[in-house]
Amino acid sequence: MIRLQPQTLFLLPQGSLIPSPKPSKNPNPKTPKSLSNSLRPTLNSPNYPPLSHHPNTSDSGLLFREKVLYLETHLNVNSQKALQLNPDFRSCPISSLKTVENCLSSMGIERSAFGRILDMYPQLLTVDPHTHLYPIFDFLLNEVLIPFPDIRKSMIRCPRLLVCDVDDQLRPALKFLTELGFVGRSSITCQTTLLLVSSVEGTLLPKIQYLQSLGLSYEEVVNMVIRSPGLLTFSIKNNYKPKVEFLLKEMKKDIAELKRFPQYFSFSLEGKIKPRHRLLVEHGFSLPLREMLKVSDGEFNVRLIEMRLGSVEGSWL
Repeated sequence: MIRLQPQTLFLLPQGSLIPSPKPSKNPNPKTPKSLSNSLRPTLNSPNYPPLSHHPNTSDSGLLFREKVLYLETHLNVNSQKALQLNPDFRSCPISSLKTVENCLSSMGIERSAFGRILDMYPQLLTVDPHTHLYPIFDFLLNEVLIPFPDIRKSMIRCPRLLVCDVDDQLRPALKFLTELGFVGRSSITCQTTLLLVSSVEGTLLPKIQYLQSLGLSYEEVVNMVIRSPGLLTFSIKNNYKPKVEFLLKEMKKDIAELKRFPQYFSFSLEGKIKPRHRLLVEHGFSLPLREMLKVSDGEFNVRLIEMRLGSVEGSWL
């Protein structure tokens, strides 16, 4: 089993061993050693002299300005937003930022993605990776069974994973989804780990219940969400209800069509569903949801022309 703990090794899928970060020798637990020498910041470059060479090293204002500069130029994070959402940033040492940066790098996350992740969740700037981040990576690797190379994909696709508690949020969501049917070939992958950040009682279960309220059986709903996991990410109020109403009242279709094409909910009501339905109605045609929505605009127009030509030829016979 992979364990991301100090002084341990974890095994990559290719069989190579990568040492996990060593515990800090610094008495301050929030400032452990760099996780990788190759990831040390570039503050000692000629254009960025170290503070030790500055006569006012003890000046807290200078230290703070250096930290802000590092945050904005090196990590590409909005310092004002960081200070507003994470007041602890003002007093944390710059080594805290470097430790978080090195932790993310050790899991394969590129520096180009740091800005977006840390700008979205600036509270990550001051966390202790050993107590907050590595338990999340350990959970994804050993319980969700996400391959190591795909960890970065999960994080980039859903940075919110990094601010979720394993025991309170991630593990209960995994249990619910596994019992629902996300097993075997349908197991959670880096493409669907975003489902783990959803509350079971507040988000996942209500959506299952709403679909059942339309007259679908539990088994039918399960089959739909396994085929189209995105269903569990859509809003009942802003997505499900208006699209169901349009399906039944305007399109005069049956709920059974949703069983055959649950991806219906992933298309824009105003941008695609209504315009295409309007064109079909204007020419007296009707298509199953799949044929109406899954094709490109060009393919849909070609199909519409073919149907019009066919109706004209039929009228000559």
